Amino acid sequence: MISANNVTYRVGKKALFEDVNIKFTEGNCYGLIGANGAGKSTFLKILSGALETTNGEIVITPGQRLSVLEQDHFKYDSYPVMDVVIMGNARLYEIMKEKEAIYAKEDFSDEDGIRASELEGEFAEMDGWDAETNAAMLLNGLGIETELHYSIMSDLNGSQKVKVLLAKALFGNPDILLLDEPTNHLDLDAIAWLEDFLIDFDNTVIVVSHDRYFLNKVCTHIADIDYGKIQLYAGNYDFWYESSQLLVKQMKEANKKKEEKIKELQEFISRFSANASKSKQATSRKRALEKIELDDIKPSSRKYPYIDFRPDREIGNEVLSVENLTKTINGEKVLDHISFILGHDDKVAFVGGNELAKTTLFKILMGELEPDEGSFKWGVTTSQAYFPKDSTSEFDNDYTIADWLMGYSPVDDITYVRGFLGRMLFAGEDGVKKVKVLSGGEKVRCLLSKMMISGANCLILDEPTNHLDMESITALNNGLIKFPGVELFACHDHQFVQTTANRIMEILPNGTLVDKITTYDEYLASDEMARKRTVYTANTEDDNN
Repeated sequence: MISANNVTYRVGKKALFEDVNIKFTEGNCYGLIGANGAGKSTFLKILSGALETTNGEIVITPGQRLSVLEQDHFKYDSYPVMDVVIMGNARLYEIMKEKEAIYAKEDFSDEDGIRASELEGEFAEMDGWDAETNAAMLLNGLGIETELHYSIMSDLNGSQKVKVLLAKALFGNPDILLLDEPTNHLDLDAIAWLEDFLIDFDNTVIVVSHDRYFLNKVCTHIADIDYGKIQLYAGNYDFWYESSQLLVKQMKEANKKKEEKIKELQEFISRFSANASKSKQATSRKRALEKIELDDIKPSSRKYPYIDFRPDREIGNEVLSVENLTKTINGEKVLDHISFILGHDDKVAFVGGNELAKTTLFKILMGELEPDEGSFKWGVTTSQAYFPKDSTSEFDNDYTIADWLMGYSPVDDITYVRGFLGRMLFAGEDGVKKVKVLSGGEKVRCLLSKMMISGANCLILDEPTNHLDMESITALNNGLIKFPGVELFACHDHQFVQTTANRIMEILPNGTLVDKITTYDEYLASDEMARKRTVYTANTEDDNN
């Protein structure tokens, strides 16, 4: 068990948390949610001891081991993968290294023998003989192939390093597990494996995630951070959302009834307070009026952007024809004779672990890359808007947000442009911020503004939910569901894919295509998919590499 007792944490004069009391108990998985800037990651750091509280204390049941998902992907670059995973149990790793040092001695003394015997006993008690087997099971489950288990971490790409650090956090059955965005950079196979692992995990888990489907699958409770307080709800994310909305609705209805009663009492008092025969009744109503207190309903700190893609023209029957597209990058054939035809109602999700293949296909369709073989043709009624996975070049300039978006606007009117920015939560002076200093989430919202203002009827989006908070993901999800045009997108958010796509395409590791007109859940459950799908390491050009 881990608990926060009267915890306050201040940054300067601002209290990020104030007098927080919450208890996390064994056998439960807690989803820690809140708007961007609410302090989710900070609270995890406070729980882990990485940050000191201003007031209050964190209490952990004596003898329990706490494990944290680390975020520094380069920290262990000089270590073998297997060693890094076993480091998840620091004491076990210390014993292993001390044993190795003793047995490597040329002048092995009696004292060394006694010490080695002590270490061997502790090693056996900690299930040390199965440590490498257990570590390998975690790595394989997350998609790290066996031949990489003894590689040096620096030889792995960014996505693979993320998986190794996750395996390190999970290793050795920790009593308390703190996970900050564990699904980031994971392919959908690895996320599904992690969901099953956490569902079967018997100890305490506290997780921060923007993946609604993931939270619904694994969480028994939701801890909601809003205005420096943490409110605990039993149930998963959907239950929290319904409960919190119902609570606000009930409070508003109760306040409405109180306001009607207040008005009724005030009218009686005003009418009869000077009337001698009614003075006692008026006095009685004054006392009743004084006792009525309206519930204090604070507006949530959450803010939802308004995302609405409106095509300038209706799309025709001929949308996109792709024939035998082939592309090799760095000696690897990522696309192998890919062919498909899109209809005017298609919303296509590209899924699976072959990240580089998906990005390469999107770049070819947008004219940013040339295929080695094959061809494609967009219909004459189509217009395209593109959300790239790497948007660095878009913001490498000195433009303000308003000037940047004005460059893509079909209407030469700053008020028109600011209307789109306002929908994406860029209000007032935000418009004069330089685009090169924007956060990851702000850049994503800028790109979505650019797509909205374009009026395109075909949208291509490569991992658009990266860097977005839950509210923005929900708004984007809803915007794409109601979009009347064609969509091609890649996304690691299960709920996003399931609720948006009506056609699934997976580019397999060998560069070939599986294409089905179906929902994502139906696709995962299909017999053909079960035969063809494999757990594999994503080939990706990762920013962390």
